[in-house]
Amino acid sequence: MLNKNSTRKLMSSETMMMTGENEKGERWSGAMTNLTEMSSNLESLQKLLLTKAVFVDDDTFSKASLTADQARSIKLLQQRVETLEREVDAAITAAARARSEKRQAEAAQKAAESRAQQLTAELENTTKVFELHMEELRAKQEEIEKRDEDIKLLEAIIRTLGGKESLSTSR
Repeated sequence: MLNKNSTRKLMSSETMMMTGENEKGERWSGAMTNLTEMSSNLESLQKLLLTKAVFVDDDTFSKASLTADQARSIKLLQQRVETLEREVDAAITAAARARSEKRQAEAAQKAAESRAQQLTAELENTTKVFELHMEELRAKQEEIEKRDEDIKLLEAIIRTLGGKESLSTSR
């Protein structure tokens, strides 16, 4: 450890060597100032320890160390408990949000199923109506075809009768 006299001697010899080198001199002088301050701080600390220090036997010291270690452990455990409590609160909030979203999804699903049933019923009804219209159209088509055949038959009869009349009138 450096005392004041050795520090001063070190400082005076160092400052002599640095007179020619300004840049290095500034750095050294700053370092020496720091060293001087550290020396005075160390002396103050030594005085403080000598006047304020409490000396205890090994058993008391070990108990105090154990108590201090336990206090640190308790503080760390309390912090961990607080962290876990926050995590549990966040998990509870997330679960509540998930339940709410699930209920909303179920309601939306029921509404969609109901709408799908309505659309299916409408489609079935439309299909039935379409089938009825198709049956009516087929019946009308058959009727038209039958009438067409009747008309052709009547035309053929008329031509035949008309042909005999034209033969008998031309004779």
